[in-house]
Amino acid sequence: MSKKLEGKIAVITGGNSGMGLATAKRFLNEGAHVIITGRRQKELDEAVKELGSSQVIGVQGDVANMKDLDHLFSVVKSKHGHIDILFANAGLGHIAPIDQVSETSFDLQFNVNVKGLFFTVQKALPLMKKGGSIILNASIASSKGMQAMSVYSATKAAVRSFARTLTTDLKGRGIRVNAISPGPIATPIFGKMGLTTEQQHEFGANIMTQVPMGRIGNPEEIASAVLFLASAESSYVTGIELTVDGGTAQI
Repeated sequence: MSKKLEGKIAVITGGNSGMGLATAKRFLNEGAHVIITGRRQKELDEAVKELGSSQVIGVQGDVANMKDLDHLFSVVKSKHGHIDILFANAGLGHIAPIDQVSETSFDLQFNVNVKGLFFTVQKALPLMKKGGSIILNASIASSKGMQAMSVYSATKAAVRSFARTLTTDLKGRGIRVNAISPGPIATPIFGKMGLTTEQQHEFGANIMTQVPMGRIGNPEEIASAVLFLASAESSYVTGIELTVDGGTAQI
């Protein structure tokens, strides 16, 4: 039986942990050659080792740094010559009420989640083949008014908008663009939101009360949805927001 991504070249930003790493595993299992990125070399090396495949390489870099993006795609070009699938996944978030949001935090979230994502796509385009698929990692925070998440939510609303406008921009090139919007997913991002351990537990417990399915999702469930958008099974799907959230944003 042929694999869904046999021989495809896939780039996953932020592929060293969480949803990105789970998607890299799934893509490799489906026959793809995968390039993952991460800001910290040690964690990136550990991820490549965990993936354990000759069909994966790691490229250290920060998506908010244009030189790092140029380096990433120069490596992809030299190794593979083109890209079939781009999962613009790298992102971060800080939780803080409006009166506690610092300019540094504001700029960091927009630089990574908006600027970094946009230029990841732009700089990948010269290598994207006709029939390629671009998946943008948004969030249900883009459409729900979640407390103390004003800046993060705004960045993800921009990502959802990009899925629409880039679909129009790239329709003549035969490249599909879609957004995936996860709900609460058990990933390391919860530990990077500026919360204490106690606050993280409280945050997780509060979220679970809002999920109709009664649980937090796992990265592998996101990977399955990304695989659908990356593969030929979604060949007539573009411009959408695929929400994977246990029903949180739907009721």
